[in-house]
Amino acid sequence: MRLAAIDIGTNSVHMIVVRVRTDLSFEVIDREKAMVRLGAGGLDGRALTAEAMTAALQALSKFKRIAESHRVDQILAAATSATREARNGGEFLARVERDTGIRPRVISGVEEARLIHQAAVYGVDVGGGRAVVIDIGGGSVEITLGTAAAVQLARSFKIGSIRLTEQWVRSDPLSERDERRVVKHVLGEIDRYCDQIVTAGFDRVIGTSGTILSIGAVAATPARGAPPSELRNLHVSAKQIRRLRKDVVDLDLEQRLAIPGLDPRRADLIVAGTIVLETILRRLGAEELTLCDLALREGLVLDYIRRNRRQIAQIDNIPDVRRRSTLELAERCTYYADHSNQVVRLSLALFDQTRGIHGLTDKEREWLEYAALLHDVGGHISYTGHHKHSYYLIKNGDLRGFHPDEIEAMALVARYHRRGTPKRSHDEYAQLPGPLRRTVKTLASILRVAESLDRSHAQPISGLEVHDRGDDFVISLHAAGDAELELWATARHLEPFEELVKKPVRLEMAEALNTDLTTRKRVRNSRPLRSSHDTDALHRTRARSSAADRMRRQHPARHRR
Repeated sequence: MRLAAIDIGTNSVHMIVVRVRTDLSFEVIDREKAMVRLGAGGLDGRALTAEAMTAALQALSKFKRIAESHRVDQILAAATSATREARNGGEFLARVERDTGIRPRVISGVEEARLIHQAAVYGVDVGGGRAVVIDIGGGSVEITLGTAAAVQLARSFKIGSIRLTEQWVRSDPLSERDERRVVKHVLGEIDRYCDQIVTAGFDRVIGTSGTILSIGAVAATPARGAPPSELRNLHVSAKQIRRLRKDVVDLDLEQRLAIPGLDPRRADLIVAGTIVLETILRRLGAEELTLCDLALREGLVLDYIRRNRRQIAQIDNIPDVRRRSTLELAERCTYYADHSNQVVRLSLALFDQTRGIHGLTDKEREWLEYAALLHDVGGHISYTGHHKHSYYLIKNGDLRGFHPDEIEAMALVARYHRRGTPKRSHDEYAQLPGPLRRTVKTLASILRVAESLDRSHAQPISGLEVHDRGDDFVISLHAAGDAELELWATARHLEPFEELVKKPVRLEMAEALNTDLTTRKRVRNSRPLRSSHDTDALHRTRARSSAADRMRRQHPARHRR
């Protein structure tokens, strides 16, 4: 299985593409980021700027193309501080969905903290101990306390690097007065919470995300050496971070741009970011920080894996996303698997053996297969009107890999498996293009017969063949058990199928055989079963066929060959 996870942050937008392994671990196979400064000027209830939204949309469109090139099964996207605070955040999310097809969810600060913690303890071995995890974003800072198994404390504070820079950094280099103001503000936010953490106790502190990784890389870079090549599990002392804070506060922007190892795009934010990080570490009494390059996006992946273990286990067995998503919907609706699979087999057998009549292709065959599998899912809501409920669930069941027209066609075929047949007075059917209406009508006529051939839900029909006998059309059935109910039910639902083949349809019972229902081989010496029950059923079927003959004579246009 492949997933894309997107973090729509205040400062930057990040995406990773991962391959989930069978043991439910994952590996990153691609990554991308864009510094869009979405929250610049839009925090504290203000509006996201048009320029920032445009930059974010352009980045997300690019991300979507990359994800599609990897054929991902799912795109996970979360929007954080900037979007959840901006007064036009909803408008931005609507544009994202409309322009890119990505559906981000806005997560709370606490949820963001939980997901980040989950990623950090996945990337850094904390053993059986407790870890504090710190993430400094553009709009907020998340601090958690927990083990590898659970989060004990989680908070989000509005002291991100962009927010503090906009609110408090009024000089460059930063004046001592402004520096004291920043520290006082940060302590005012975190003081009591840090008391809780210190009281509970912890074994290590982990720092994640771009701001902290940049600070850690610079702090760990020797005066005349190269920045560290690997940041995950790199240990940086609190003393090194204190020294870096003093250095960056004393430098102006031009001088900071020359700092070895510093991403130039973070040069204006590293002052506030370093003050926040050093203040938190000092307040906790921590002597060391362990860096981790896993954060929110990896947390999204881990959370998805945890909640979808069963689905992921199916990926290797069912690599086709269309088939897999159809089965997932069927299982969510607790479908009757034996009955549904029997109806699928019967439907496809009829479809394959009447190709010369309907002229449809394998594409429509696939629609019929999935409509047959899902035809009874509406019973999950209520048996009464369940065919209409099936239409609703298929339409809104998050079937992946299908064009909307395909979903509409499958939903309508399932809707017409019983009761009313397709009519132009039905709005959903009437809105289809003419060729698609004819396809739905054809597939529904086949599904109605197949459904009736398992009326008892006992799967007595083991095989079928069709025969064009000139004046009538014969469906020859092999029964592995008592099929009286199936004969009765099918005789009542033959009219749409008769319209398809343009002649009366007659049912015959052949000898019971272990016949593959999808075979096209026809039995030439079919005969009725000998039991009195089967004879009575056959008489009723023939009476039904006689009625069809009368209908053909009275309405020749409907049965023109």
